Amino acid sequence: MGACDFRCCTCLPLFVVMFGDSPNDLLNNLNEEHPLVVAVEYISKEESADVAAGSASAKHGVTGILAVQGAFAEHAAMLDRLGAPWKLLRAAEDFDDSIDRVILPGGESTTQGKLLRSTGLFEPIAAHIAAGKPVFGTCAGMILLARKLDNDSNIYFGALDAVVRRNAYGRQLGSFRTVAPCAGLPGVPDGETADIPMTFIRAPFIKAVPEDVKVLATVDDRIAAVCHGNQLGVSFHPELDDDLRIHELLVSLI
Repeated sequence: MGACDFRCCTCLPLFVVMFGDSPNDLLNNLNEEHPLVVAVEYISKEESADVAAGSASAKHGVTGILAVQGAFAEHAAMLDRLGAPWKLLRAAEDFDDSIDRVILPGGESTTQGKLLRSTGLFEPIAAHIAAGKPVFGTCAGMILLARKLDNDSNIYFGALDAVVRRNAYGRQLGSFRTVAPCAGLPGVPDGETADIPMTFIRAPFIKAVPEDVKVLATVDDRIAAVCHGNQLGVSFHPELDDDLRIHELLVSLI
């Protein structure tokens, strides 16, 4: 199988959502008018510059990004913009004492669940979560975090106290982008919200949470973002938009 040229049935709807073209127009104009979602350098980049250099500032406070499948490079680019150290987690040996928070990216949750086991990463990430350390699940990553799925018998980390519905918005071409209010963001007073862009791609939504789980955002009367202690889960893909505040919220968790 050849390399993806961003015209496949998985990638094309993503660009339609982000740039607003019809599929046919997008195919005609992709090379000339639309940038890649993430800089080409992130195809081969495994860690932030300070982690690669062994800087003292990167001995702790590093964000480990699960990188077995999905949109991990986009999260890395967001953290670079914040000046926050990060490294990709591809195998168990990548998870070390420098990791203070973890990102579970969007992608395909069933595939990610299998690869978590085969790479040996499931156990150290589960221990990290059980220790109460910060973890952020986006889209499929939130599915991996959830205590229960209402339309799937699989349970992965089972940590986030929420009932989540997989593929709740339908297939890829049911994907969409919107702007909606979100609470809990850095610089936003308690009890207030600020609008942020939200890109939903074959997204889940949160069907139910107990009272002690803080709902940060709803879209069309469906819960789209929650925080419970140091666990943050969102239905959408903040890494695909320019707004850094969701990632700032993650970095602020200790």
